[in-house]
Amino acid sequence: MPSDYSQMSENCKVWIFPSKRKIHSTEIENIENRIREFLSNWEKNNEKLEASFVLKYNRFIVILAESDTFISTQTTNQLITFIIELESELETELMDKMNACFKQGDYVQYKDLKEFRKLIKDKGVNKKTIVFDNLVSTKMELEEHWEIPASESWYGNLFK
Repeated sequence: MPSDYSQMSENCKVWIFPSKRKIHSTEIENIENRIREFLSNWEKNNEKLEASFVLKYNRFIVILAESDTFISTQTTNQLITFIIELESELETELMDKMNACFKQGDYVQYKDLKEFRKLIKDKGVNKKTIVFDNLVSTKMELEEHWEIPASESWYGNLFK
């Protein structure tokens, strides 16, 4: 059941799905409606999950779920199936975790690792570049450790 983002606990589970392309303002209402519909029916052990979502920077779909216990494979598979459907509808990638999302001025960039390494080599990004750690797993981590300098993330290993 969809809940308000602000009411979700700091320890709730978080999944981040970066879009390969910017989500256009004309698509947002449809995406929000599709996510709300999914969350209304999302279950764990035949019980509705308390869940929420937020779209950030017109680039990231963030899904949150409260759970006192482990979130089952079946529950996670429901989410993944939904995201794959959304990928198809939007004609973009949302599941690719082998990419780099980072800020360049007011813009959020999405590059595959090969391109990101080239940007490092060409001095297009540096250790101070703000990157998004899309592997954070709780709301607290999302709010405190999602946007960080490259040097403080696993991308820091790419700088020599």
